[in-house]
Amino acid sequence: MKLRRAAALLGLGLASLGFARGQAVIEGQVTLARSHSAAVVNKRYAIVAKGGVLAPDPPVAVVYLEGSFAPPAALPTAQMAQKDLAFVPGLLAVQRGTRVEFPNLDDTYHNIFSYSAAKRFDLGRYRSDERPIPSQVFDVAGLVTLRCDIHEHMRALILVLDTPFFVLSEPSGHYRLSGLPAGHYLLKVWLSSQTTLARPIDLAPGSAVEANFP
Repeated sequence: MKLRRAAALLGLGLASLGFARGQAVIEGQVTLARSHSAAVVNKRYAIVAKGGVLAPDPPVAVVYLEGSFAPPAALPTAQMAQKDLAFVPGLLAVQRGTRVEFPNLDDTYHNIFSYSAAKRFDLGRYRSDERPIPSQVFDVAGLVTLRCDIHEHMRALILVLDTPFFVLSEPSGHYRLSGLPAGHYLLKVWLSSQTTLARPIDLAPGSAVEANFP
């Protein structure tokens, strides 16, 4: 009886680490560029442009597993709000097919638009009481740059991915991807509009893999 209880507790512990039903885990460190910005508060990453390269500041990476995955059974939803004349969050990663809502939390009009090849749209001017909340479905993988037609300083990025397995790194560069299926994949790290790192990776059922990106 005690052995069965111990085994059950061990199973719960493994499940909490992402080992349930043969699921794998990838964990590691991404070397991020240095930043002189203040510490991140409430995940408010500003998007800066240097020499035509768009990147979050303070630096953060999007780590994701690229492979052959079934499309989502239901349409995922996410939000990118406008608050204090800024996009929150400034960087949003979503799976292809996700509907993103753009709630206006300011006491002024906003007009969100994009000229990016992966998604071109213009929501028009709207207030905080606009219902339904203006939204768009992001059905093409790629990087989408967002601006506000009224407030020229506002900028945000949506990274549309062909995978349900992705995560934003911590400001330190540490990341953890869990609940992964076994198989052969590419592990990718997005750092900016012009820099994406990649390496092949094999995941055995229930494995824990360390992968660092200097």
